[in-house]
Amino acid sequence: MSTHLMNTYARLPVTFEKGRGAILQDTDGKTYLDALSGIAVCSLGHSHPAISDAICLQSKTLMHTSNLYQIPNQIELANKLIALSEMERVFFCNSGAEANETALKIAKKYGNQQGITQPTVIVMENSFHGRTMATLSATGNPKVHEGFTPLVEGFIRVPFDDIEAVKTLSDNSNIVAILVEPIQGEGGVHIPQAGYLTALRQICDANNWLLMLDEIQTGMGRTGEWFAFQHENIVPDVLTLAKALGNGMPIGACLTKDSASNVLVPGNHGTTFGGNPLACAAGLAVINVLEANHYIPSVASKGDALLKQFKAAFAEQKGVLDVRGKGYMFGIQLDRPCGELVATALEQGLLINVTRGDTVRLLPTFVMNTEQTDELITKLVNIINQFLK
Repeated sequence: MSTHLMNTYARLPVTFEKGRGAILQDTDGKTYLDALSGIAVCSLGHSHPAISDAICLQSKTLMHTSNLYQIPNQIELANKLIALSEMERVFFCNSGAEANETALKIAKKYGNQQGITQPTVIVMENSFHGRTMATLSATGNPKVHEGFTPLVEGFIRVPFDDIEAVKTLSDNSNIVAILVEPIQGEGGVHIPQAGYLTALRQICDANNWLLMLDEIQTGMGRTGEWFAFQHENIVPDVLTLAKALGNGMPIGACLTKDSASNVLVPGNHGTTFGGNPLACAAGLAVINVLEANHYIPSVASKGDALLKQFKAAFAEQKGVLDVRGKGYMFGIQLDRPCGELVATALEQGLLINVTRGDTVRLLPTFVMNTEQTDELITKLVNIINQFLK
């Protein structure tokens, strides 16, 4: 097919026409089990009736006014997020990268307010925070950096899940914050040891640093809690969200608490579309559906069960180095590059992802039923075992 689109994606040879729940259908009528959820976006599946109805109703009422005026949906959604997270303030934007840009601007200004002329943020190796200039500079993947030097300055990188490496930087007077994913998603679904976030919280408190959590992928129930930090008894200073917040409607959010809440003032930051009535109507519908149907506790219990099934299935398979997961977030690491599995799975009606070259990543929809879960296990185990032969 001739296209005038920029060549920024290695697109697969399929075009989806419609979707319902955990199932997508292409233009030839073939159906697929979606075990990727649009990369952790459509947690409530495709064309969820309550969310579609909310979007349709709002589109017929009022879609956009700009942030020059009061937006009731925005205020209501902010109140909901604050109640769920124990944060204090919210800035709405359009994407995860924009949410992380907001967090980084807060960190820079927070440092400047204290007379620090080179505010520096600790970030992690193997991380991913976005593709804007500041967020790709924060990202711990050299491939993301290629061709975009000089990068934005003001970052120090340390290994993920290494508290001692962070402690060694306590004497650096330029450091103002730590930016970290509770679970590294794009990096291969790497889950830190228990107590990692708690230890980071303690280090930040001791050094007057901001703890900034990138929950773009883990937030909104993906790990079996509303937010991944809730698995530990902490609250961050800055929290970034997007992806599943709109279930496909573009929306991002940067939440703040305590000293981070009053850093930005009128004129410091803004957005044309962020937090418009339409996007916030979708966000409200998402939260209402998650609450009414008790999906998040189900994600926790079903995710544990699914992880055990994957581990059992691959227990004797030497080519599988590790099976890890939390909630509905799974990584199956092989002993060799396995990018071709994406196309193989596609042929068999299954949507998966391979990240970091050797790790199959699964981000299933929360609405996947028992029969579909069994299908996912059977197909994926067969595909991986055949590949490793």
